[in-house]
Amino acid sequence: MEIIKGPQMRPPRILLYGPPGVGKTTMAAGAPGCIIVQTEEGADVVGADRFPVATSVADVWAALDQLEKEPHDYHVVTIDSLDWFETLAWQEVCRAQKIASIEELGYGKGYVLALDVFRSLLAKLTRLRDAGMVIILIGHSAIRRFEAPDLAAYDRYEIKLHKKASDLCIEFCDLVGFATVATKTKEEAGSFGQKKTKAVSTGARVLRTAARPSYIAKSRYQIPDELPLEWEALVSAIAGGN
Repeated sequence: MEIIKGPQMRPPRILLYGPPGVGKTTMAAGAPGCIIVQTEEGADVVGADRFPVATSVADVWAALDQLEKEPHDYHVVTIDSLDWFETLAWQEVCRAQKIASIEELGYGKGYVLALDVFRSLLAKLTRLRDAGMVIILIGHSAIRRFEAPDLAAYDRYEIKLHKKASDLCIEFCDLVGFATVATKTKEEAGSFGQKKTKAVSTGARVLRTAARPSYIAKSRYQIPDELPLEWEALVSAIAGGN
């Protein structure tokens, strides 16, 4: 069996998540040759090339199959967004099981079945990546309680997906970035001559690529922990770190 030596640069698999309106879709649309598979409206505002909004898992499959089987000039495929795709996945489970709600199966069985739909999504995206396409997954953030085994519980930003689906997508991706607005601290005078520290937004939109207690992130690349929320900045960082 052949032994592979040294680093091998393949098209990255990127997950961008953060609050609505921070600029995730705009960043993805800034990638040259980007095509967006829409599961929600929003890409029309940034003017990116896109498929019509999918209303079923079959619509998403049709878009991805078209990219796989028909000639095109696109280099980046974006799913916008994962959490709206999850709703379609739940609907697909309900259709297949002939039930009205995914909760009807009980004991989390419906969410386990929905994982098979996510695995099919990632398998289709893998084939596109093997053909040379960059993969971008976009998701919204949610604040959830995290029960650490060795620390007191605390709140953090997570991807707005069922935990099993979130874990699967995080494992799939080479980079998970938290998109947010940068803040700085400012001291203000308090009562009785005391000072208090207050967080103030700088207005700069950034991508955080290293995990912290307050949010999930990861990177397989040697890149800065924080970058401008711009496609060119991310590409330059990845190229410089490999």
